[in-house]
Amino acid sequence: MGLERYVPAFRENEIDAEVLPELTEADLATLGLPLGPRRKLLKAIAGLRQGALPSPAPVSATAQEAERRQLTVMFCDLVGSTALSARLDPEDLRAMIGRYHACVADTSAVLAVLSPSIWATACWFISAIPRRA
Repeated sequence: MGLERYVPAFRENEIDAEVLPELTEADLATLGLPLGPRRKLLKAIAGLRQGALPSPAPVSATAQEAERRQLTVMFCDLVGSTALSARLDPEDLRAMIGRYHACVADTSAVLAVLSPSIWATACWFISAIPRRA
């Protein structure tokens, strides 16, 4: 989605996975997002709302010592990158890996992950929004 440049605004305003689905167009404008990115994010938020989970049941006073939460954990690797590094020009390989990193950033924005962990051609991230494959 190309929205990673707005991550600092989300962090400064304490926008997390709980608040994200409730954002409105006015909220996004207040955060400083131009019209195009606002539309992209509103579309993604609408998708979150459609797949929204029911509110969890209230926890009794005796059960507050432990809490179960569902997470989405995703690991990605650019398959064949070692072989590609032997065939491609270093600048071409760098450009390809840069596009891969951009795809990872776009995917993490959709999953409401604000800081994916990326190591060369591998990445992983955790989201508090459960997903089904």
